[in-house]
Amino acid sequence: MKAIVRSFVVAALIILADRCWAQAVAYPMHPVRLIVPFGAGGPTDVIARVVAQKLSERLGQQFYVENLPGAGGNIGAAQAARAPADGYTILVVSTGFIINPSLYAKGVPYDVKDFAPVTLVAASPNVITVNPAVPAHSVQELIGLIRANPGKYSFAQPSNGSTPHLAGEMFKLSFALDLVAVPFNSAASAINSTIGGHTPIAFTALPPAISNIKDGRLRALAVLSLRHAAALPDAPTAAEAGIPGHESDTLTGIVVPARTPKEIIEQIHNEVKRLLALAEVKEKLDTLGFDPVGSTPAEFGERIKSESVKWSKIINQANINIE
Repeated sequence: MKAIVRSFVVAALIILADRCWAQAVAYPMHPVRLIVPFGAGGPTDVIARVVAQKLSERLGQQFYVENLPGAGGNIGAAQAARAPADGYTILVVSTGFIINPSLYAKGVPYDVKDFAPVTLVAASPNVITVNPAVPAHSVQELIGLIRANPGKYSFAQPSNGSTPHLAGEMFKLSFALDLVAVPFNSAASAINSTIGGHTPIAFTALPPAISNIKDGRLRALAVLSLRHAAALPDAPTAAEAGIPGHESDTLTGIVVPARTPKEIIEQIHNEVKRLLALAEVKEKLDTLGFDPVGSTPAEFGERIKSESVKWSKIINQANINIE
């Protein structure tokens, strides 16, 4: 009798496993939601819509974007964390997803461990720019200028806790500079302040600064990346500017609720990697100032860990927090 029961249990488990595998192989069988935890029109939203369109075309089901802005991306992330782990809810994240748990004094309504990484879709380096009237044509000259004039200089940054802000704080800490951080509510506002000479230095993501650099309204001293930026090839990298280790990016990646079947995670990753190789997608990312990446789930998971360690250290040293 016991043998019969065991045989029945084994058979049932095999059938269940076959059904789960069949579901994964057949994925997607109905529309898939991509949660963007920001408003429409920003880089994360634009990239998500490019990905959604191409996945819809390739997989024969609708991949649609749902914007759930608020609390620096925390609201949308929390809702995604509560979604079923079946591949039909995808969260499109920026670097804030990684930084926010260290940044918010009262914590965030999700844990990074609530999610499984799928792929880092694209990355865009941050950039150090100055008003053309600032008598510094390199990062080293800027450091010397600030040291010679303690308390005189300030830098504009797009929002407290953003990677441009933290890159500026890391710059201050590394070189013991008396430099004031001035927060704005957008990169455009920060850049306009620097163009107007109110805050002579700016730390921002590259995309909103590109046109102003090319038009001569801003002077780029360094693109904070390991490689030259395709959108601004003549600007020195962090290492070339004499500040190795100061690389910082604005990231756009994809995660799904933890315990999503590995087969589905791999399928989404493979499809995203394929679409990132398309000329039209590369061109769209280039206009946004982003480079395609398409990392594996394991590689993205390691990047999430390293970014968390790096920025939590700066947040603690600079005593930054958001209530």
